[in-house]
Amino acid sequence: MDWKGRRQSDNIEDERGSSPMDGGSGGGPFGGGGMGFPGGGMRRGGGLSISTIIILVVIFLVLKAMGVDVIGLLQQSGALDGGPGYQQSDSSGGNAPPANDEMKQFVATVLADTEDTWTGIFKSMGQTYTDPKLVLFSGRFPSACGTASAATGPFYCPSDKKVYLDMAFFQQMKDQFGASGDFAQAYVIAHEVGHHVQDLLGILPKFNQARQNMSEVDANKMSVRIELQADCFAGIWGKFTQQKGILQEGDLEEALNAAQQIGDDTLQKRSQGYVVPDSFNHGTSAQRVKWFKQGFQSGKLSDCDTLNNPV
Repeated sequence: MDWKGRRQSDNIEDERGSSPMDGGSGGGPFGGGGMGFPGGGMRRGGGLSISTIIILVVIFLVLKAMGVDVIGLLQQSGALDGGPGYQQSDSSGGNAPPANDEMKQFVATVLADTEDTWTGIFKSMGQTYTDPKLVLFSGRFPSACGTASAATGPFYCPSDKKVYLDMAFFQQMKDQFGASGDFAQAYVIAHEVGHHVQDLLGILPKFNQARQNMSEVDANKMSVRIELQADCFAGIWGKFTQQKGILQEGDLEEALNAAQQIGDDTLQKRSQGYVVPDSFNHGTSAQRVKWFKQGFQSGKLSDCDTLNNPV
């Protein structure tokens, strides 16, 4: 993907290096959030019970009375560092990412390209496209849909109109799932922006309201349709990108491979050796490939109606 030297979006909120915090309140993401990797989906806080805290305090006091430096031991073990991939930041911002961070530039360029694509499409429909914000974080970070963490994967939160992305996810795609390449990474961003498009079109609010009265199985089935439409919207963006002449040989194959690797059936076979179709909430590999290709070949919103057509 020939992305260097192109316009970069100003709608990036770089929170890497910020202190991790507990998640805020607000409505949850559309259907579990993220690209559907194991461990994905928003988690609601949790925390320790009062009895557990009391027990820990007693243990701390006993160890302290015995002369054990508990705080020192925790610092040496890294238990106070905020988890893997988290860097504590000081007031001077010493651990903040460099301003010339190439991956940030890549994400900002892809986001800008989605802005241009969807602004044009919405204008052709007589509507106005409102850009989403994209939050870069590392470790854990609060969103209006709960605490974002590396385990959730990228997701769109309709409550604050923001996409959340820990770029360590791209390395996980490559190492754990065999989905590498810059256009595969761009597909992830375009998919989440696709959920923002659904939000602006009123599709997401209707789904979030309807799912309140659905069984888990029915909600999963509807979530699959929502996810596949976001894949189709990502394909539409891909077509407009191709028309600009910035795709390189093998780029389309990278995106299709990523769609293949993150299908519910493929992920379940890899993680547990068997599949449970009623638990699918993002779509099978074949479905995800099909709908990305549908958007890529057509470039039309009308051809992405996964809600009223067989998937």
